[in-house]
Amino acid sequence: MRRTALFAASATLVAGVLAWPADAAPSAPAAFTHPGVTVSKGQLDFTRSKVNAGAQPWKGAFDRMTASKYADLNRAPRPRAVVECGSYSNPDLGCTDEREDAIAAYTHALAWYITRDERHARKAIELMDAWSAVIRDHTNSNAPLQTGWAGSSWSRAAEIIKHSYTGNWANSGRFATILRTVYLPEIINGSNSNGNWELSMTEAAVGISVFLEDKASYDKAMATFRTRTAAYVYLESDGALPKTVPSQNLNSREKIVKYWQGQTTFVNGLSQETCRDFTHTGYGLSAISHVAETSRIQGQDLYGTDVGERLRHGLGFHARYQLGAGAEGWLCGGSLKLGLGPVSEVGHNALANRLGHAMTNTGTLTLRGRPAGSNNLFVAWETLTHGDNPA
Repeated sequence: MRRTALFAASATLVAGVLAWPADAAPSAPAAFTHPGVTVSKGQLDFTRSKVNAGAQPWKGAFDRMTASKYADLNRAPRPRAVVECGSYSNPDLGCTDEREDAIAAYTHALAWYITRDERHARKAIELMDAWSAVIRDHTNSNAPLQTGWAGSSWSRAAEIIKHSYTGNWANSGRFATILRTVYLPEIINGSNSNGNWELSMTEAAVGISVFLEDKASYDKAMATFRTRTAAYVYLESDGALPKTVPSQNLNSREKIVKYWQGQTTFVNGLSQETCRDFTHTGYGLSAISHVAETSRIQGQDLYGTDVGERLRHGLGFHARYQLGAGAEGWLCGGSLKLGLGPVSEVGHNALANRLGHAMTNTGTLTLRGRPAGSNNLFVAWETLTHGDNPA
């Protein structure tokens, strides 16, 4: 693997590297496709046919999902008017409850689509209605991230129910209102924190914009996403220094190195948070794959752009070490904190299965993790929805 060493750059070089032009933001589609947040009707229909035929890995993935706590038809929603989340969810005043109720709503929406058992549709609606009746705000330091995590799952659940269930969802308008007034304002302007924050926030903003058919918010979220993705995963074509988010004013070598957790050598696929830990890096890579998948469903395929290249190299780089390769001395001081999580199915399916890229390490890690479960934050059941899914 060729290494590009970060060197003591002159002020002129740093200024030149930082003055990169942002890619043009994708435009919202003329008409939004529904259901169209992370998973499409074609993908859902494929999954349903495979599960009903007892085919693997989909049947095993479905069985894992329905055996989880999130698929419990006796689940009682636990809504709050104000969800208060401090750093690392301390305090946790409704944070776990909201995230898990949102994942449960998505789980029941998937179970409804696959089985056509209306009890699951009604449970998803019950969970969404309970929260839309009371939620008014997210507070404390983790409010933007919490809103992004929960908003991602809420929008996926709402898309499936609204656009496949023919029963009565009388309060769907109220749910749309809280997405527009409580969730979207908290996330649409992005974040200057670690990259996984802004990527998770833009994932939710994109999903909510699709559900609301809000073209302006969709365009704004996509523009933020393209800028942050370029600043989150390094490609050697970026030059000696990683790209940056202009508003963060990372305008010197020293600031960039500090922001990249002290890393001074850059290679294809390295993430801004690799040297922090693989868990947070996995959050960022997962959000990239989710937004790319939503964009593809909505008519603009980002997998063939730098987004896809960054995701491909990012997954492959981290999969290698997650599979057991030892860290070289130049990488994070020779010590890595693993724990990538169940985040590779969407990207592997799009880039390896559909586009034909060789992704040996990512493929091995994906197979080893099947059937993928949930990270209990915003990732759930992706072997079921995207594993070897050609739709």
